[in-house]
Amino acid sequence: MSSFLRPFLSVVLLLALLALSACSGAGRIRYDSPDDAYAKGLRLFEEGKYERAVPFFQGVFDYGRTSEVAADAQLYLARAHFEARDYILAASEYSRFVNTYRTNPNVEAAMFERAVSYHHLSPQYALDQTNTRQAITYLQLFLDRFPDSDLKGEAEEYLRVLREKLARKAYESAGLYERRGIYEAAALSYERVFDTYPDTQWADDALLGAMRSYLAFADLSIESRQPERLQLAIDNYTRLVELFRDSPLVKEAETFYETASGRLAELASNATS
Repeated sequence: MSSFLRPFLSVVLLLALLALSACSGAGRIRYDSPDDAYAKGLRLFEEGKYERAVPFFQGVFDYGRTSEVAADAQLYLARAHFEARDYILAASEYSRFVNTYRTNPNVEAAMFERAVSYHHLSPQYALDQTNTRQAITYLQLFLDRFPDSDLKGEAEEYLRVLREKLARKAYESAGLYERRGIYEAAALSYERVFDTYPDTQWADDALLGAMRSYLAFADLSIESRQPERLQLAIDNYTRLVELFRDSPLVKEAETFYETASGRLAELASNATS
C-alpha cells in the first residue's frame, strides 16, 4: 500500500468506528432507578411510541417487583403490547398483573383488557377457535367477578359476538354432515347448536336443519325405524314454533312438519291394516 494512502485510510477507519459507536449508543436505553424507568416509559407510551416504551417498563423490574411503581409498570407493559397490537404478549402480561397484584384496584381493568386481547386474536369462524373460547372464558370470569362493573355492557357485547362466531362454526359443521348425506350426525349436530347456543341467530336455523336432516334420515331408514325419526323432526318443529314464533323460517318448517306428520300417519295406518 502506498505510504500516501495510509493516513487517509486511517482517518476513514476512525470515522467509521466513531459512527458505529454513536449508532450503538443511540440504541441503548438508560435509567437510574425504577421511578426513572417508569417515567420514561410512560412518556413514550403517552406519545404513542408503544414499542419503545416496552423496554423501559421492563426495566422497572431490574430492581425487583417491590418498588412503588412496579404494579403500574406491569399494567402499562401489558397496555404497550396491546396498543402495539401484539395481543399474545399483552394477554400474557395482563395475566401476570392479575396474578401478581391481586388486590390492586386496576385488576378489574386488567381482566377486561386481557379478555379483549383474546377477542382481537379470535379468527374468522372457519378457523381454529381456541382463542375465541379463551376470550369467552376470560369475559365470563370478568363478569362473574365484577357483575356491577361499568364495563359490563361492553363485556356482554364482546361475549355475544364471540358466541355468534362459535355458533356459526358449529352450524356450518352440521351443514357439512348434511351435504355429505350423513344425516344422523347432521341432525344431532344441529340439535347441539341449538342446545349450546339458543341465544344466537343460528338457533332457529339449527332447529330447521335438524328437521330437514331427520326427514332425510327417515327416508334412508328401514320402515320400523322411520316413526321415531319422523317424530324427532316433529319435536324440533314444536320447539321452533314455541321459541321462535316470529322467525321467517316458520313457514318452511311448517312444510317439513306436514310432510313428517303425513308420513307418520301413513305408517301408523299401514301398521294397523
